Amino acid sequence: MIIGMPREIKKRESRVAMVPGGIELAVAGGHEVLVETGAGKASGYEDEDYLKAGASLVSTAAEVYAKAEFIVKVKEPLAEEYPLIRPGQIVFTYFHFASSRDLTRGMMDSQAVAVAYETVSKENGTLPLLTPMSEVAGRMAIQEGAKYLEKTFGGRGVLLAGVPGVKPGVVTIIGAGVVGLNAAKIACGLGAIVYLLDNNLERLRYLSDVMPSNCFLLMSTPRTIRETIAEADLVVGAVLLVGEKAPVLVTREMLRLMKRGAVVVDVAIDQGGSLETSRPTSHDDPIYVVDDVIHYCVTNMPGAVPCTSTAALTNATLPYILEIADKGVRRAARENGEIARGINIIDGRVTCRAVAEAFGLDYVPVQAMI
Repeated sequence: MIIGMPREIKKRESRVAMVPGGIELAVAGGHEVLVETGAGKASGYEDEDYLKAGASLVSTAAEVYAKAEFIVKVKEPLAEEYPLIRPGQIVFTYFHFASSRDLTRGMMDSQAVAVAYETVSKENGTLPLLTPMSEVAGRMAIQEGAKYLEKTFGGRGVLLAGVPGVKPGVVTIIGAGVVGLNAAKIACGLGAIVYLLDNNLERLRYLSDVMPSNCFLLMSTPRTIRETIAEADLVVGAVLLVGEKAPVLVTREMLRLMKRGAVVVDVAIDQGGSLETSRPTSHDDPIYVVDDVIHYCVTNMPGAVPCTSTAALTNATLPYILEIADKGVRRAARENGEIARGINIIDGRVTCRAVAEAFGLDYVPVQAMI
């Protein structure tokens, strides 16, 4: 199979879909790999590294899309890429369709096979391709939140760690999944007072055995959210519903309870955001202020640390890339339910129920299409 890897064009997206080591394995398996020049530079990989691994370099994304049967990316195609995608072409990347009607329609019109990293899932519901980036984003949420709490950036001027004789900062994390847990680890390690909220009592019981004493596990309810964000210096939105638009858990009315100069980091923004006041931002222009509260809502947070996040992502995606390339996407999906659950759109039909429901579109089970 001809695998194509275009350079990412989303603003400040520095990750790359395959590292040279992965390309070496693909080539050894009999596949041809086309790499757009400069695709890996921001992640620390030069064109020469890809050539040594056996890839062929091409000068434009258009050439990659024109020749490749299987496109591997990191972030969703942008509008200028839609016309390049061909019927039957496999596109494997983070899509987050439920947050964008235009993207959903663009991929339906392309008649391609859209396999979404974020819905590839195991039988037990775990998300192997979302997990590594959720780990990165969760840890970054505290790093970025701590930065924007500095007075220099308009924040309250609070040091989350505190110092002897001074109370540490307070962090409220809504959602105790992979993002929330990783955010809590970093915040607790700094010495902050941490409220970690979730609506799964079993999850809270488990975390109570493994988290330190400065992490307080609370059942998530509107009242608990109101009370804890009013006390917080930093709030992290960390809620995920697989394939669905994120639920709005912090309303504008709740936001007004927060302290002047407090910070919210909405990691759920990739799926639409968990605050009523959230809207997507970029690494070039990451924050805005609503009701004296700083909002950080960057949609590709791990793109700021590409050396770490590219390695973490490709460790997880490579086995699926090789399986799809070896078998073709339909056979791979028939034989591997994880890949089948990753297919969101095929031949213009939506095969992810959550995406179909988000936009009132017809849903077709993926088994009927493979």
